[in-house]
Amino acid sequence: MALPHILKDFNLFGDGNNWQGQIPELTLPELSRRMVEYEGGGMEGPIEVDQGNELQEFEWVAGGMIVDIYDSYGSPIHDAAMLRMTGSYESDEDGEIIPVEIVMRGRHKTISMGDASKGDNNQISVTTTLSYFKLIVDGEEVIERDVPGYIFKVRGVDRLAERRAALGV
Repeated sequence: MALPHILKDFNLFGDGNNWQGQIPELTLPELSRRMVEYEGGGMEGPIEVDQGNELQEFEWVAGGMIVDIYDSYGSPIHDAAMLRMTGSYESDEDGEIIPVEIVMRGRHKTISMGDASKGDNNQISVTTTLSYFKLIVDGEEVIERDVPGYIFKVRGVDRLAERRAALGV
């Protein structure tokens, strides 16, 4: 029998600030490809043609007020907000821990200040659209996506290198 590695804890850093204990919830970005249906003459049916990645969003919740969140809000720069999630995935079978790190750059699309009640944990919900994403698992760079840099790597293989060369960039 094998048991999965379960996320036992995580932390979020924003623009170099350590938000340990202040972030109760994260919705990690989805990896999704934009597919377009294509069917040409002589084909038995359609296939989907890969047109690149979909827009990525990172949704997260701050437990209470973190003023630093507002520093990059409304910035004209596409990667003004830098976020880094660190996680500890642990096996209940053998105690092995797999460190996971996700580095993200983008801009805060929404900051919902939620309901305000005396004495309540007035949470702030943030949605950040991403122009850069890197997933590192146990020290290995698994996915790196730099949209304006036209870079898309999977386990060290740059899947856009030949296209960049063909375009002369």
